[in-house]
Formats: sequence, structure tokens, C-alpha cells
Amino acid sequence: MAKLNLKNPIVFFDLETTGTNINSDRIVEISYLKILPNGNEESKTMRINPEMPIPAESSAIHGIYDEDIANSPTFKEVAKSVARDIEGCDLAGFNSNRFDIPVLAEEFLRAGVDIDMSRRKFVDVQVIFHKMEQRTLSAAYKFYCDKTLEDAHTAEADTRATYEVLKSQLDRYPDLQNDMAYLAEFSSFNRNVDFAGRMVYDENDVEVFNFGKYKGMPVEEVLEKDPGYYGWILGNDFTLNTKAMLTKIRLRSANVAQRGSKSK
Repeated sequence: MAKLNLKNPIVFFDLETTGTNINSDRIVEISYLKILPNGNEESKTMRINPEMPIPAESSAIHGIYDEDIANSPTFKEVAKSVARDIEGCDLAGFNSNRFDIPVLAEEFLRAGVDIDMSRRKFVDVQVIFHKMEQRTLSAAYKFYCDKTLEDAHTAEADTRATYEVLKSQLDRYPDLQNDMAYLAEFSSFNRNVDFAGRMVYDENDVEVFNFGKYKGMPVEEVLEKDPGYYGWILGNDFTLNTKAMLTKIRLRSANVAQRGSKSK
């Protein structure tokens, strides 16, 4: 099985959560497996108190109930420790670009822990799988590794299976480069500005909206033409990360405009 060609450590991680809404649902379990460039492995699994009831339909999937996490730490209590564990690491998961990464980013923001995700590479094994085969993690594990995934939907089993599937994908497809920058680009849908993909970069590296009435229009242009749109997004059900990135663009535009007026 292929050994990952790593420049940085890579952390395979999986979250079990209270639901599937990246804006409002919370982590109840996090498991991660850090692979170092020399091939050494470090793993950790933690139950998290989400500070909200776990819906019965979610517990039915992952088997974690309110009483199981009643005495567990909140994410805020472990956030700095998690941030230290993944510092300087690339990140990988299964459907991670659309779910686990945005949820983790929201939890860090709620906890007030400033973690720079902009320099990370994000490898989504599900996207590689769907581009190549179109199936689920259990089927991927059977297809690539010829093993049955026991304890599916437990974070630890899913995390290790995801790691093994990526190594087998590299063995199976000679066209896949064993390089995290290549795999991160290959497994991304869009070049997102924010993790939720509400804003993306176009072919000219300009930030454009990716939803709603201004879809495809440059963010700076919209904010100038319709200043109220910024307030509408801040006041509605968008992720904290989306709001933070939009604010960053707005402040940058204001600074450019201010410098322009001073130079006249």
C-alpha cells in the first residue's frame, strides 16, 4: 500500500455531531489520526459536550446520547489543545470539505481560538472516491481495501478507514499524484473563499458570491452597490466564518478606497 508523500504532517479526522447544519450543529465526538512525514502515527479520540441536546435521529446514527457526554468537556475547553495538535498540519477526511472542515472552523470561532486555516491543504477522500467510483465510505473500504468496515459511524473507525482508503487510492490510480497539494486541489469542488462556499474565487482570482441574487458577481462590487446586503448576511443564518471573510473583504475595500481618496 502506498506510503503518503508528505511535506507536512497530515491529520485525518472525523466528527460526530448533533446534526448536519454547519451553522448551528455542534461536535459530540472528534477523532483524529496524525501521520508524520516519517510515517509515524498519533491518534486521539474525544467525546465533547455540545451544550445542547443531541436529537434522537442523530444518536441513532452514531450511538452517542446525552448521558454519554454529560461529563465530557465542552469544545471551548479543549479547543486550544486541538489547535496545538493540528498546528502546521494538512487536513484530510471523508466529505470533510463540505462538512467537517466548516463545522470545526465554526467551533474554533465560537471558542475564540484564532487558527489560521488559509495555509492548510484539505484532502477530501470522498471527492476523490466520487470522482473515481461514486460510493459510500463502507463501500469504498470494501472496494479499495477488500475489508468490511466494522463500527461504521464511529469516528475512530471512520477515521482510520479513510486513511487506508486514501493510501489504496494512490496504489490503484497511477494518475493520482502522491502529493498533498495535488490531492487537495483534486478533491476540491470550488476554490472557496469561506469554508461553506458562499463565496468562491473566479478564474481571475476575484471573490464572487456563490449563491442568491448576486451569484457570480464580485463581492466588492456588490458591497459597494448594495451596502445593505452586508448587514443582511450578518443578521441571518450564515456561518461565523462566512461573516468573518465577508467583513475582511469589506474592510479591505474600505482601506483601498481611503488610500485612493488621500492620494488625490
